[in-house]
This record gives sequence, structure tokens and C-alpha cells, in this order.
Amino acid sequence: MTSGELSGNVAIVTGSSSGIGEAVARRLGGLGATVVVNSSNSVEAGEAVAASIPGAIYLRADISDREQARSLVDQTVERFGRLDLLVNNAGWTTVVPHDDLDALTDEIFEKTFSVNVFGTWWLTKHAMSHLRKSPDGHVVNITSIAGVRPVGSSVAYSMSKAALNQMTQLLAKSCGPVRVNAVAPGLVATPWTSDWEAQHAFIGQVAPLKRSATAEDCAEAVIALVRTRYATGEIFVLDGGTTLAL
Repeated sequence: MTSGELSGNVAIVTGSSSGIGEAVARRLGGLGATVVVNSSNSVEAGEAVAASIPGAIYLRADISDREQARSLVDQTVERFGRLDLLVNNAGWTTVVPHDDLDALTDEIFEKTFSVNVFGTWWLTKHAMSHLRKSPDGHVVNITSIAGVRPVGSSVAYSMSKAALNQMTQLLAKSCGPVRVNAVAPGLVATPWTSDWEAQHAFIGQVAPLKRSATAEDCAEAVIALVRTRYATGEIFVLDGGTTLAL
């Protein structure tokens, strides 16, 4: 795609005040899309990202709240009159050893699913009627290799990402011609993982490509799916070959 190739398209990127979401928002904006930057907190950071992308706006919404998820879509359509792309990037986790079942409290379990699964479901369900009106309505879910292998920051996180991968394929099967795909990264170097030196070092040793992913790698994978207009139901594993070596 070249600059301006997505002109006229409106995209919501959830959780885009930093990290993967920010990189996706910037990449889409660079291709001419009108981008809605979103976060549940980090308002100043989100506003700064939006201000740096021509035509973008910032909307605060916590997608784990059903009404806020609906409002995010409604405000976007009221402002721009359409919605062409929804990138479900917002997520939540906390590190809990997989063998410590007591440490995985009900509160952690419920919050993980509230954001990662319920929030994504509510947002996508409400957006679908608008996406159906687009010439190429498309949903891209940011999931994880934790959804395809028994790894990840917690059992709840891995379960939630597996649910998102299954949701991706079910919606792709049922909601065509709207396309629904997923990018499933391995370990990504973001502000969230900036102090995970041991994990990044491990990936540097075992992954065939010898490094963790970057947020920009993830953004390029999203763009690849956006441009591949005959792709739907795909789970794009973006892990530098990590799962080949584990």
C-alpha cells in the first residue's frame, strides 16, 4: 500500500495510546485512514498520539464496560459517518505462574476475560452492522501465541487469547463479507515488557529470527491482512518462529 491508499476509510484501534496499538494507528494513519485512537486510561498519551496523526481523534472508553464499548462505536460513526476497520488491540494481563492456581484469583481471572474477551465481543458485535456497510469491512484481533500454545503471562491470559482466536474464526465464517482475522504475536518489545529482560533474552536464544517482535512488526502484520482482501479467518502467528522451537 502507498500513502493515501486507505483514504476515506475510518478505523478504530483500541488500546492505542502506546505499544502495538499506537504503532498500528500510526501505520494506518500514514496510509491515509482516519484513525480513532482509544484507551481506558493514559488519556494524555492517547491525545498526544492522535494529535500526531493527521485527521485522527482520541476517544476514551473502557471496552470492558458494555455501554462504553457501544459508545466508542457510536461516537465514531456519528463523527465520521462510517466504520471500515476495527482493530481490537486493547487487552489486560498480569503475570501469574501457571502452577500457582491459588495466585490466579477470581478477580484476576474475571478482569482478564472482561477486557480481553467480553470487551472485544461487545465492541465487535456492535460494530458489525456498520462494518457490513463498508466496501471492505474488516476486523483484526490482536491475540497471542498464548492462544495457540500453553504459554503466556497467566493461565487466564492464555485461555482468553484462545477464546479470541476461536471468536475470530467463528465470526469470519458467520459474518462475511466482513472479514475477520487475527494477528497472534509472540513476545513483543513494548513499554509493558520493558523490564522482562530474561524473557527477551530467552526468545533471542530460541527463536529462529533471534529477537522479540517489535510493535512495528505487529503493525505490518495488520497492514498485510488489511491489504489481502481475500483473507478471512486467518490467525497470523507472528513470533519469529518461536513456536517452531518450543
